[in-house]
Amino acid sequence: MTIFISGGAASGKSDLAQDLAVALAGGGVHYYVATMLPCDEEDYRRIGKHLASREGMGFETIECGRDILTCLDQADQSGTFLLDSVTALLMNEMFPDPVGCEMDLQAPARCAAALVTFAQSVGNGIFVSDHIYCDADRYDVITEAYRQGLAHIDRALAMACDTVLELTAGNVIIHKGELPI
Repeated sequence: MTIFISGGAASGKSDLAQDLAVALAGGGVHYYVATMLPCDEEDYRRIGKHLASREGMGFETIECGRDILTCLDQADQSGTFLLDSVTALLMNEMFPDPVGCEMDLQAPARCAAALVTFAQSVGNGIFVSDHIYCDADRYDVITEAYRQGLAHIDRALAMACDTVLELTAGNVIIHKGELPI
């Protein structure tokens, strides 16, 4: 089963995704694919919070901030994979040198294709993404390119996944499929 989860920051996406991964694994192997490449203290605090929230849940962590399909070489593909997050993965791919601020405009299409392949290659897959592209504000060219790229990836994953969920104001909205628990 494949599940795509989207929602705002701090909406409970990761906690729900962890619970779903454990349920889908049914006592079998389950992986947490961590995509954030930390840059500052805030990132390290966020990572610490995520580590604490999944402590004792039996996850094997695979850190893979770029070239997402390479993480499958380190794992049993018949297992259950929780990829958190699509948002960070795109950031890493689209801005490979954050200091130089050069932008790879091919990254969204490449990430979308890789993530759909990932979803089709694993026993179970859960993909977490941030819903950042629906407000009416106008942003600079770089931010707009990133938002549009993430929207492209999220649409591709929503089409490829069995279940599509959105977390809003503490509520789970099922747009496609059903929850396994």
